[in-house]
Amino acid sequence: MSDYTDIEFEIADPVAIIRLNRPEKLNAFTHHTLAEIRSAVEVAANDTRVVGIIITGNGRGFCSGLDSQTLLEVTSRKEPAAATPADSDELPGIFSYLLEVPKPVIAAVNGVAAGGGLILALMSDLRIASRNASFITVFLKRGLISEHGSSWLLPRLVGTSRALDLLWMSDRIDAETAADIGLVDKLTEPEQLLDTARDYLTRLAATSAPAAIAETKRLVYRHQGTTYTQALREAEVSTNRFVTLPDAAEGAAALVEKRAPNFKRLGEE
Repeated sequence: MSDYTDIEFEIADPVAIIRLNRPEKLNAFTHHTLAEIRSAVEVAANDTRVVGIIITGNGRGFCSGLDSQTLLEVTSRKEPAAATPADSDELPGIFSYLLEVPKPVIAAVNGVAAGGGLILALMSDLRIASRNASFITVFLKRGLISEHGSSWLLPRLVGTSRALDLLWMSDRIDAETAADIGLVDKLTEPEQLLDTARDYLTRLAATSAPAAIAETKRLVYRHQGTTYTQALREAEVSTNRFVTLPDAAEGAAALVEKRAPNFKRLGEE
């Protein structure tokens, strides 16, 4: 998919930027929007120029969740949709695929992140927020439950009781409160938001091996669902493998020679 209507997409080495572009709807998404976001993420994940991906919104909102007309269609069903098969390679839930993208994904939250928009921020690896941003779960106010993995992610970020409060009461919280409780990693002034996210990825590209970034992301998410003995054994296998790879030799040489490392990008031969 190359001709986008609901998003804007650009690549400027080492960053890909996806801008949700339905500002009149606070960037609420339809099924078409979801398909465009996924398409752009896949393009960025497979582009050797891209070290990391930024997702943000145009206008006043980051993403207000599912478009009201689409929500009406979804909630008019009389029978539950079929569950994702247990043996499927596809994770259930919108934006869950971001957890398996082998590159950092940063949500640059410029305005309200509500419902599915909050899920998009949660499924990103880091959340950098403008001081104009706000966050609301909203699901229970629509007669729904903590959807799309939020019951797994939110307690890990803010703790169990805070997560339950945010989900039950669905109170809107501002960016500073979100940062105080651990929902947001960095706060910026509105005009500095994209530059802060871009600078983070640019610095990461200059200092860290993309293959090691990808493996570290995989291990961190995987090990949240394993015992410490399983995690330590798997990490040992991965560590022993990475020590033998060219990136490790380059990292050691850069240290000895007192220069910046020159690591290969993902997908480069």
